[in-house]
Amino acid sequence: MTPSLPQGPTVVKLGGSLVADGTRLCSLLSGLADGNEGPCVIVPGGGLFADAVRAAQGALDFDDALAHRLALDAMGRMAEVFCALEPRLTVAHDLDAIGAVLARGGTPVWDPVALKRGHPAIPATWAVTSDSLGLWLATALGAARCILVKSTDRPPGTSLGDLSRLGLVDTAFPDFAERYPGEIVIRGPSASIVRAAA
Repeated sequence: MTPSLPQGPTVVKLGGSLVADGTRLCSLLSGLADGNEGPCVIVPGGGLFADAVRAAQGALDFDDALAHRLALDAMGRMAEVFCALEPRLTVAHDLDAIGAVLARGGTPVWDPVALKRGHPAIPATWAVTSDSLGLWLATALGAARCILVKSTDRPPGTSLGDLSRLGLVDTAFPDFAERYPGEIVIRGPSASIVRAAA
């Protein structure tokens, strides 16, 4: 049974591409640990680790199911990196651990290792990346908001379908968004908050 969660936690997905701007990444992690978004759960992108999985798959031609599991591992390694950069954060491997960290006032960083066993709602393909997994987690937690922090700004007036076609979110994201009842926010380098249009 999942421990009682604080009212309305926010899920914040930090794109792996933010590693290219270490100053911004560290500032974001510090702000989240300070509680700037209230109680929240951080979802790490796979970043360079996920890029290595893509490169290895291209070179060795293994199937998408294995690549998906390795990409989940990439997110887990990035969770460890985030916690090394901001020691007030805590890696959490499942919903129970996330609930426990939130209940004591901490900020968890999700390592999705438990999903390596598979989940009926999550296709094991590159159509699902950390963007959609962030929405899946937000839905599972009953999170009031899901914020995606990106290394590029969202073009004005773009829908979630547009963002998927532009490659700014994964192709499964619009489908996961339909099942998420909370608020979706896209935040680019300008630090402005843009509410998502369906």
